[in-house]
Amino acid sequence: MTQEDIVVVAVDGSPASDNAVRWAANTAMKRNIPLRLAAAYSMPQFLYAEGMVPPQEVFDELQRETLQTVDRAREIALEVAPDLHIGHAVAEGSAIDMLLEMSKESTMVVMGSRGLSGISGMVLGSVSGAVVSHASCPVVVVREDNAVTEANKYGPVVVGVDGSEVSRRATEVAFEEAAARGAELHAVHTWVDTQIQGPGAGYAVSEDHWKAVRAEKDELLSSYLNELSEQYPDVVVKKVITRDRPVRALAAAAQGAQLLVTGSHGRGGFKGMLLGSTSRALLQEAPCPMMVVRTQDL
Repeated sequence: MTQEDIVVVAVDGSPASDNAVRWAANTAMKRNIPLRLAAAYSMPQFLYAEGMVPPQEVFDELQRETLQTVDRAREIALEVAPDLHIGHAVAEGSAIDMLLEMSKESTMVVMGSRGLSGISGMVLGSVSGAVVSHASCPVVVVREDNAVTEANKYGPVVVGVDGSEVSRRATEVAFEEAAARGAELHAVHTWVDTQIQGPGAGYAVSEDHWKAVRAEKDELLSSYLNELSEQYPDVVVKKVITRDRPVRALAAAAQGAQLLVTGSHGRGGFKGMLLGSTSRALLQEAPCPMMVVRTQDL
């Protein structure tokens, strides 16, 4: 399929979905591209015994309610971006199948962390989890507490960098996002103490050694970012190198950010593990909307 420059946002009327619509509208406005509202409906299985065919009136009512939800989402989007071009798509069947199909030809898919059918306390719902793990384009997850505010509306784009293949792709996407938004890019690289071995048991690593390690990592990160900086000369890049756990460091760096970008899994990920532990934890803890990027051969 040919990719279309468009933002797709999943709509179901939940508070997280409403936040996702606001964020997606703001993003589409900044990129000057259309927004497409996507909604799906299906007959609840508990209403009819297996083999029974529900009357057409029931399907018509479900479709009517779904279109009302879409209309309400359009009003929310227009409050954010009054001149935005907005389309919609409504399908009968699986929301996961619909969004995965749309992801094949879209710039990004935006969705709430969990919808109206989500279980209280389950931050990442089954639909959002499946779409994040299998979509063909980057997916942004917006939680109910990830509201767009004046404080973060023009904040930086933050990306986690670890040198893996999927991290490289995430960094490319982060540069694209920062350029489209006129935002700073904060590239965060972390490491933990146990990754650096001293010369003997009980050896205390000196401050001079840490400075040397930091200088080495700064040089590597600079070489990693230089090529992309040349492609995006207007993007101001801030490097953040810290000795900390990735989840904690990225969550701290994302305070006041408008977007956090990560790869689906990094150096610690296994082939076939579509969503790594760091990405999964950040989807629950990040203080801003989070974009997960995959490479298509994973």
